[in-house]
Amino acid sequence: MKIETVAVHAGHAVDPATGAVAAPIYLSTTFERDIEGTYSRGFMYTRNDNPNRQALERGVSMLEGGEAAAAFASGTGATMSILQALTPGDHILAHIDAYYGTPRLIREIFLRWGLQADFVDMSDLAAVEKALRPNTKLAWAETPSNPLLKIVDLAAVAEIVHKSGVLFVCDNTWAPVLQRPFELGADLVLYSTTKYFGGHCDVAGGIVVTKTDNELFQRTRGIQYEGGAVPSPFDCWLILRGMRTLPWRMRAHSENALKVAEFLARHRKVARVHYPGLRSHPGHEIAARQMSLFGGMLSLEVKEGYDAAMSVVAKTKIFIRATSLGGVESLIEHRASIEGPGTTSPEGLLRLSIGLENADDLIEDLDHALR
Repeated sequence: MKIETVAVHAGHAVDPATGAVAAPIYLSTTFERDIEGTYSRGFMYTRNDNPNRQALERGVSMLEGGEAAAAFASGTGATMSILQALTPGDHILAHIDAYYGTPRLIREIFLRWGLQADFVDMSDLAAVEKALRPNTKLAWAETPSNPLLKIVDLAAVAEIVHKSGVLFVCDNTWAPVLQRPFELGADLVLYSTTKYFGGHCDVAGGIVVTKTDNELFQRTRGIQYEGGAVPSPFDCWLILRGMRTLPWRMRAHSENALKVAEFLARHRKVARVHYPGLRSHPGHEIAARQMSLFGGMLSLEVKEGYDAAMSVVAKTKIFIRATSLGGVESLIEHRASIEGPGTTSPEGLLRLSIGLENADDLIEDLDHALR
């Protein structure tokens, strides 16, 4: 089946009890034992499993082309569970330009816990190869990266790290459907389902999908139950509902973003636009090879730095000043202010999540704010 058909039907079935086409939400925290003490219906306690979470995990793993998935209450919760599945003394190789919560989690919690880590620019293949150690267990890529939209050649990195027996994780939050990490060599794919999967800025979640049911995933699955960072049944229901329209929304986000990026690249008040769909982007050729479209996220650097950038944020009428991404509404934020002390984001950089409004209206809004 084509991806649009899979998105509509994966994890979905008509309710056998009532014939309801829309799946019911199972709010029960506990489930009845059989007389002999077993659970022949498959469910014991909602932290262990739940019909809505099972449907979500099955649906996302089918969409992604993986063997299994584990859903969490947030993307960070999913990230933390993968890292907890490692052993103190293990080494992680991570992309230096990434969602700031990921390196912060590694540095502030897991380095103290005993993990070792190096952060490199994974768009530099020589740097990746050089940073590998005998105890490297995991390579963590994010592409397009946050917030500079650097492009990692997933197939090339996978080939390098697999030679050393290292598992390869791809945070594909910014490019669901558009990019197929398993086909490019990834072993695990992570999503913050808060973003494009949910698609409406009204639900938080995360999910880990595995290409094969390996030992690291089994430990991650165990932590899901033992640590209890699971999504509610209603959250699972909302995310699975959002997945049904995901391919169509990603197409519209991408088309809008390209139009906005092309406009900004010509604007006299803009110093630089970071968007892989532009031919001027240093990762454009790789992105064109491994992505079907270029996504709904972009960053621009305003000339004259911090004050000018904050002035733009203050003047938009359609773009909402808010953190997050992937919803139907367009968002704008000054990234350095969000990340706080230690940020590596340029002072004049604004990150845009391009929504599903008309692109001409978005362009007019940005033009007015820049002027």
